[in-house]
Amino acid sequence: MTNRTQYVVACLSGHGIGPEVMAAASRAFSSVSHLHGFDIVEVHPPFGAEAFTQTGRALPAETRHSTLSAQAILVAAANEPALAGVESELDLHARVDRVAFAPQGAVSVVSPIGDAVPEWALEKAFAIARSSRARVASVGGDAEWKDLVDAEAARHPGVLVDVLPVNTAASTLAFHPESVDVVVAPSPFAEALVGLVAHGQRPRVVASGRLASSGPGVFAPEHGAAEDIAGQGVANPASLLLAAALLLGEGLGSAGLRRRSRVPSCGRARTAYRRRTWSRRAWARRRRSSRTRSCPNCRRRSPPPSSIGRRSHEAERGRRHPPLARG
Repeated sequence: MTNRTQYVVACLSGHGIGPEVMAAASRAFSSVSHLHGFDIVEVHPPFGAEAFTQTGRALPAETRHSTLSAQAILVAAANEPALAGVESELDLHARVDRVAFAPQGAVSVVSPIGDAVPEWALEKAFAIARSSRARVASVGGDAEWKDLVDAEAARHPGVLVDVLPVNTAASTLAFHPESVDVVVAPSPFAEALVGLVAHGQRPRVVASGRLASSGPGVFAPEHGAAEDIAGQGVANPASLLLAAALLLGEGLGSAGLRRRSRVPSCGRARTAYRRRTWSRRAWARRRRSSRTRSCPNCRRRSPPPSSIGRRSHEAERGRRHPPLARG
């Protein structure tokens, strides 16, 4: 029996729409792991308002132990106050923001966190680019930052590096984001660049992840708990699904998972749904057409009697087989 690789993921649902969208992420984990031959063990400890109602604490000791012992952490709401307590115990060095837009595009913005060493964030940015289109755009920074980018580019000869001024990068990300693959920038510029990409004309989905050099990383969607629509079945899980894809590619540290996880996009999901719906309709039409009668003269299949094409078919049949004159 083949031993399957096993990953442990801590899923922090919280309150509001968290349980609804986390259920969609769990189904995605199950499908991806079954398709690619590995196992994901999900741990769902109490968190946030849910934990407070049960234990009187938003971050109980059980949740702390579950998050620290996992290989990655998926949070259903980005503005959960208890999330700061989780991140304070992790060795987070880099932040990755991914913006997916229709039909099949995505932009990743990588930046160091706080006073973290920027070399590690640059290494992660080039690793993401190598699994994608092998293009990195460096935006902003001083002379020391540019020297670090050049040194990292020398270690990745197959990656094309563009050094863009801030104004050029802003206009490109706002109006032509499909021409950009991975953006690496210091922390003061990264948040503004993500905002430019996220608020474009086309539908876009945003998710973020904080990566750790050792220990689990934290991945979250753009939205909050959205308590006003909780329990109504109208919550859109696209942002959390993108965060789950980011977790698979960057949080679990597998190059193979990184290549497989660059699929989720709102436009691609809708396109796949349209194709699946159209194929079912085509199959239904095929079954209906197989039950229709054939013309005994020209051997052509006759359309249903209620269709408009019946009259044109009869007219063409009359031209091919004119009625015999009666004597």
